[in-house]
Amino acid sequence: MSKNTSDFSLLEDKIGYTFKNKMLLKRALTHSSYANEQRVHESEYKDNERMEYLGDSVLSLVTSEYLFTTHPEMPEGKLSLVRAASVCEKTLAEFARKISLGSFLFLGNGEEQNNGRNRPSILSDAFEALLCAIFLDSSLDEVKKFLLPLMSIKISEIVEKGSAEDYKTSLQHIIQQERSEVLCYVTVGESGPAHQRVFEVEARLNSNVIGRGKAGSKREAEQLAAKEALTLFGK
Repeated sequence: MSKNTSDFSLLEDKIGYTFKNKMLLKRALTHSSYANEQRVHESEYKDNERMEYLGDSVLSLVTSEYLFTTHPEMPEGKLSLVRAASVCEKTLAEFARKISLGSFLFLGNGEEQNNGRNRPSILSDAFEALLCAIFLDSSLDEVKKFLLPLMSIKISEIVEKGSAEDYKTSLQHIIQQERSEVLCYVTVGESGPAHQRVFEVEARLNSNVIGRGKAGSKREAEQLAAKEALTLFGK
């Protein structure tokens, strides 16, 4: 797509919200690879990483409130599992694809050539940044209008299946039964080119390695490490 704000109307139609401040939307769509290539215009081309941070909190709040109010009998442990599955990278990338978010992203040449517009990690991060942009441009209510039609369907699917494969949460529930146990995730390696990094993560219990995972994002690598660790507990 061309790099101008006139293209934003297509995305605004898809999400059902028109931005007052178009630059908030532009920043939400700007990947760090593109911003790095445009450093001569540093003040204009800021990436979406800070917006992703706030968007993650907005996402968690809206999802948590929805679960709390629509499933009053669901226990805390199950609420946590369903929420984790609802806001995971795979789900957010799915939401992003439904609104063709990848086609609106500002990507660097490397990411462009390596199918960055379809990478789950990039799509999920951009989706969180988009939530942040809507929140900053308007209110939490506007975020709900956009997010909940997508999220409510996904949550229903997860509840109906009766399982939510969030391995980190499942592992944490097992570990927290013993208050003295300390679980953490440590990134022990990174490899691959800048546009296609691979992260290696260890799940450690009291400094002992109980699982390892390797994936294209730290979030997914941690999940894989937790999944391996669960086998030690017969889960």
